Amino acid sequence: MPHDHDHEGSELSDIDARVRALESLLVEKGYVDPAALDVLIETYETKVGPHNGARVVAKAWTDPAFRQWLLADATAAIASLGYAGRQGEHMVALANGPGVHNLVVCTLCSCYPWPVLGLPPVWYKSAPYRSRAVIDPRGVLAEFGVTLPADTRVQVWDSTAEVRYLVVPERPPGTDGWNEAQLAALVTRDSMIGTGLARSP
Repeated sequence: MPHDHDHEGSELSDIDARVRALESLLVEKGYVDPAALDVLIETYETKVGPHNGARVVAKAWTDPAFRQWLLADATAAIASLGYAGRQGEHMVALANGPGVHNLVVCTLCSCYPWPVLGLPPVWYKSAPYRSRAVIDPRGVLAEFGVTLPADTRVQVWDSTAEVRYLVVPERPPGTDGWNEAQLAALVTRDSMIGTGLARSP
């Protein structure tokens, strides 16, 4: 998608203005091909991202055989839906349920499953999240608006260059009879990291 459309009348944030200025400079200097940049942007908008992970979770909620496969061999189960590639070569799925809540972090850098979650959010890469998620996971969850029962065990999983994780959040009550597309709309990126819950219907 070309970036030559008119932005008259729309106020750019400081970060948007910086990104556009940097993009213009890189194109002007010949370091970046605008067509290649458009392909890259389109890839992350349409081919990879949280909508892929949401479809994986929705299928796991509706198909017990797929759920079992996902928890046993996430890489293969996810690839069967067409989601594979860089940063998704070795996947492990973690199911939240009564008494257990999974939280994913990468303490060393920002290892993240791009094919199913897209680009990592800024906070995921931040030093405070990377350290505090391990030391005080309940405090971190509370900052994201997630308060769990006292008897719920919080398990923290550390992503590495070899293994990436996908949390399968609990299916919200009141969704019996919903199809996969309806259910996928309830799955958020944060719920697949463990810093959030699936949306209520």
